[in-house]
Amino acid sequence: MDWIESFIDYLAVEKKYSQHTVISYSKDLNDFNLFLRDSYGTLQYSEVNYGVIRQWIVSLVEQGLDNRSINRKTSALNSFFKFIQRAGTINSNPMVLHKALKVKKSKQMPFSKEEVYSVLDMLKEEGSSFENIRNQLIVELFYATGMRRAELVNLKLTDLQLENGVLKVLGKRNKERFIPLINVVRDRFKTYLTFRNELETIKDGEYIFLTAKGTKIYDTLVYRVINDYFSNASTKAKCSPHILRHSFATHLLNEGANLNAVKELLGHSSLAATQVYTHNSIAELKKVHFKSHPRQDS
Repeated sequence: MDWIESFIDYLAVEKKYSQHTVISYSKDLNDFNLFLRDSYGTLQYSEVNYGVIRQWIVSLVEQGLDNRSINRKTSALNSFFKFIQRAGTINSNPMVLHKALKVKKSKQMPFSKEEVYSVLDMLKEEGSSFENIRNQLIVELFYATGMRRAELVNLKLTDLQLENGVLKVLGKRNKERFIPLINVVRDRFKTYLTFRNELETIKDGEYIFLTAKGTKIYDTLVYRVINDYFSNASTKAKCSPHILRHSFATHLLNEGANLNAVKELLGHSSLAATQVYTHNSIAELKKVHFKSHPRQDS
């Protein structure tokens, strides 16, 4: 029996992991299998101990992988061993002794309001072609809703309720949430849909965002749109859809939005996931406090 294939099917069908995650797990586990074959020949999973796993980790370090990448691979392996342990293939999980490698946390700085507005002004000046109108809506939608890139790519026409000003979003683990649309985004949608309806060919008609050829947009296209425009407006090393999501949350919190409300808008399952965005709002609060508190002049 191919246990990796069974595990991947389990992730895709039962756990409903994204296609990107499933592909990553499959690659990581097949890499481990390749290591076992090259280093130990016919070693069975039941014969794998932590010494073997440690040797694999050493080989990954020698290949130049960073700790974050290695942790992702060992996390996939841990999940896999748990799966085959439940199936009775192994008696114990050799990963129980493993501790994740330390990763230096890098602070992801959001775009400033000025940078976001600069990009929106840039898009307005580029004219009224289908792609420009679409790209303008993509930027506006990320900044107005904080949705994830995969969520935007998979939006369907049936998810859009323009009259009610609401957008249904299908998040991680197929969890649905409803996000209110501000007026400027509703207007952008109306304009975009007019241009969309005038496309010569529409192949993936159920999806909102299409290429000029009428096919569903894809992850790298969305990344390229955000990266290209924001690289011209910002000096930040990373200009991605996730940073724009980060900006959405940070700017809301800076304006006094409730943390629980931001959590619901972002589609986080726990408040802890949302709290990573509070460091900038705390910095803003410190600035206001310093300027406004009556004791500062004493």
